[in-house]
Order: sequence, then C-alpha cells, then structure tokens
Amino acid sequence: KTVFSLLLPHFLTNRHQTLHTTSSDAHAKNHLRCDLIRQFDSHVSELVDSLIEESVSLEPTPLPANFSPSMSDKERSKLRSIRPPNGEGKQFVNRRSLLDELFEVNHIRTIYHMFIALLILFILSTLVVDFIDEGRLVLDFDLLVYVFGQFPLVVCTWIYMCVSASLVPFMLFQTWAQSQCGSGGHPRLWSLLYGSAFLLYQAVGLGFLPTYVAVSNSLPPASSFIVILEQVRLMMKTHSFVRENVPRVLSAAKEKNVPLRPHINQYLYFLFAPTLIYRDHYPRNPLIRWGYVATKLLQVLGCLFYAYYVFVRLCIPQFRSISLQLFDLRSLVLGVFNSILPGALVLFLAFFALLHCWLNAFAEMLRFADRMFYKDWWNSTSFANYYRTWNVVVHDWLYYYVYRDFLLMSGMRFRAAAMFFVFTVSAVVHEYILAICFGFFYPVLFCLFMCFGMMFNFILHDRRRGPIWNVIMWTSLFLGQGVIICLYCQEWYAQRYCPITEPSFLELLKPRSWSCHRQKDGMAESQGM
Repeated sequence: KTVFSLLLPHFLTNRHQTLHTTSSDAHAKNHLRCDLIRQFDSHVSELVDSLIEESVSLEPTPLPANFSPSMSDKERSKLRSIRPPNGEGKQFVNRRSLLDELFEVNHIRTIYHMFIALLILFILSTLVVDFIDEGRLVLDFDLLVYVFGQFPLVVCTWIYMCVSASLVPFMLFQTWAQSQCGSGGHPRLWSLLYGSAFLLYQAVGLGFLPTYVAVSNSLPPASSFIVILEQVRLMMKTHSFVRENVPRVLSAAKEKNVPLRPHINQYLYFLFAPTLIYRDHYPRNPLIRWGYVATKLLQVLGCLFYAYYVFVRLCIPQFRSISLQLFDLRSLVLGVFNSILPGALVLFLAFFALLHCWLNAFAEMLRFADRMFYKDWWNSTSFANYYRTWNVVVHDWLYYYVYRDFLLMSGMRFRAAAMFFVFTVSAVVHEYILAICFGFFYPVLFCLFMCFGMMFNFILHDRRRGPIWNVIMWTSLFLGQGVIICLYCQEWYAQRYCPITEPSFLELLKPRSWSCHRQKDGMAESQGM
C-alpha cells in the first residue's frame, strides 16, 4: 500500500498530461502507454531492489536495554559476517528466548505466578499430611537423595567425557587435515584410517564406557540421566564438528589451497555452547548478567523440587496401591487417566527447566546471543509443527545431519524414507536413554514415537488450521504423557517387587508389570521409592 501510494500520483499526473496532448494520435498513445509501463516497471524494480538490499544488510534487532547493553560497531560487523559454510545451513542471529519476552507481559506472567502458587500448595499439603500422620513436621527428601545417589562417580564420569571429547576428536581432525593438504600421498587411505579412529572413539570412548559405568554401578535415575544425556550431547557435538569442517578441508585440498582450520578455543567454546551446530563464530553479547544467571539456576532448582512434590503427592501413592493388583485393562485405564495431570506437569517442568532456564543460564555465562532454543510450540495445530518447535536445538541437528544428509546421499529422493529415518533415530535414542536410566527395557516411548508419532505427523499436518486442531494436539499430548507416566511407573515398581531369580534374555525383555502381583505380605516397602 505504501509503495503504490507513493508511485500512483506521479504516474497518474504523467499519464493525464501525456494523453491530453496526444489524444488525436493513436500511435502516440500506444507508444506512451508502453513508455509508461516501462517507467512503472523500472521504478518498482528499483524500489524492490532497494528493499531487498536493505533487508539483506539489515542487522539483527538490538536487544532491549533491560536485556543487555547495546553492541559495539565491531561486534555488529562481526555478527554480519557469521554465515554458515557455503551459504547453507542454520544461521545464528542475536535474539532472545520467547518466554523472556512473554514474561514481560503481565497477563502471561500471571500464569507463571499460578504455577508458583501450585508449588506452594504442594508443599503445604505435604507438610499438613505429614503433621497429621506423624504428629510433627517432617521434611523428608529421601527421594531426592536416592535419585541423585553416587554423585561423585557421576562427576568423575562427566569429567572424563568432557576431557576426552575436548582432545580426541580435535586432534584426529587436525592430523587428518594435515594429511589431506600435505605433500604425502594416499589421502583416501588416511581418511579411512582417521575416520575409523573417530568412529571407534565415538563407539567406545563416548558410547560404551559411560554406559558401562551407569549399568555396572546401578546408578539411580537422575544420576544416570546426567551421564547418558551428556554422553548423547557430546556425541552429537563431535559429529557436528567433523561434519561441518571435513567439507571445507576437502574443498581446499581440491583447489590446492590451505584450508581455514578451526582453533582449539573455537572448538572448546562449541562444546559448552547451547547449540549442536558447529560454527567458527557465534553472535556474542558484550556482558554477562550474573543476576540473570542466578535467577535461571534458582528456577531450575525450583523445578526440581516441583517435580519431587509431583511424584510424592500424585504418583507414588497411586502406583504403590496399584502394585497390589494384577495388571488388567481396568487398572491400566484408571492409571493412565490418573497420570494425565502429573504427566502434564512433568512436561511443563522439563521444558521450562531444561530448554528455557538451563540453556539460557549457560548461554548467558558464555555470552551466546542466539537464544532461540524453542519456538511457540504451544500454539501448534499440527504435530509436524510441534516436533519442529518443541526443541529447536535437537531439531536442527536432526534436520541438517540426518534428514538433509539422507536426502543428499539418495539424490534428493525418498523424502518419506528420510522422515521415517529421522523418527527412527529419535525414537531409538529416546528409548536408549530411558532404558539405561531406569534399568529396564520397556519400549513404550519407542512405540509412541514410531506408531502414534508417525501417524499424527501425517494426519495432523501443517495444512491443519484453526483452534480445534490445537485442542486435538493438546489432548493427544496430555494423553500420551499419561500413558508414559503410568506404564513406566508400573514397570518401575514391578521390577522391585517381583525380581527375577534366574534372569534370561527373554525375561529381561518381557515387561515385569504384566505378570507381577505383589501380595500384601510381600517385600518391604523400602525396596521401592
């Protein structure tokens, strides 16, 4: 509207004057009409070109004063130079997390206050029940002490993974890069040698050893989650580092140029930066707001206690009583619907604690300026959009290194097969994490991913619009969370109340909750949570 409001008076005036003087000459009319069209096209083209140039050279919007100080000219020029290799891939820009912006709106912040009020009620109800039952105030955090048990071993394992991931992949890559650009022969043989060494480190150094530590020492759930999640994170990061830098070295070697190899400081920064996509440089904020860091870490701690009270008040009493009954359809249905509320709360807590607070805290300490760790997944009207926006950090890695690489290897064909492969990789990794951390194999999450996740991805696709589809998405999400909480909690108690005296491979794969029936005079309650 603005473009035509500026151009239209000019052309109407020219057209009026021209037609006035040449009304008796049809040939002149046609000539002037063509001239006017050419002038109009020229003006519009110039205007559009200027808008495109302005949008391309446009700097990222500076953060508000209450977020961080404005960037210097040197930092802005450096930020403009941050582009993915070959102009492809993810681009990092200076932007805030969505919840940080939404919490500046009083109406949205009230929802946050409601969750705090609910936490206070959980605490009060626990204290009141303990006072009635015990006759005194009992502050019992045995569950937290149990799930974070053997913490010194966890710290030692984490230090080993970080040190090895900081040295081994970088040294292997640098040595391989020298072999490709040096005067020595047989570059393919060196590529095979160093590639095999890297895969061996991924499989044994980062894959087998941390898993062996978690399984052989029977680490409790939270401690196992720390080890296994760090294992998966470092494996994804080292893969990204190699995947992004190998093409640069090969391209430089083909053109007989010296490749621009990353520095060790750039690699170490990437290992701890809240992203899984490697770049030599990222947009950086000028200062660290330590008050913001402390707030986010306190919110993570608050979410931890919130989850503790959710399990203590809503999950443990329910599934301790269910463990007295045989596994049947009635108990399953009741357990699923009773688990929807704690499942929804756990979903919100996991999102807020990990994807918002934890990642923003580390981003602030590292002055990492691109805070788009998630998008507005709560507004999704399709599961396809939900998968893209729930966890942007992991989605980017799956898209660029699984989906797109699969298409490149298949000649940009078989898009459905590429999507199926992405779902399979995600489902296998999620189920692997849960199996190691809980100490049993019960592929509930795998089946939900591969069956209902794939089905909903095609049924609730991006063409679904309107509020009703958002309601359907939330209903399915809450129901799925109820199924996950119910089945895994039932299996957790069954594993403790019905141990196998002579375990076999088939018995280990068979869910224990399907056949376990604990009698009232059975094992002591102290064996469970």
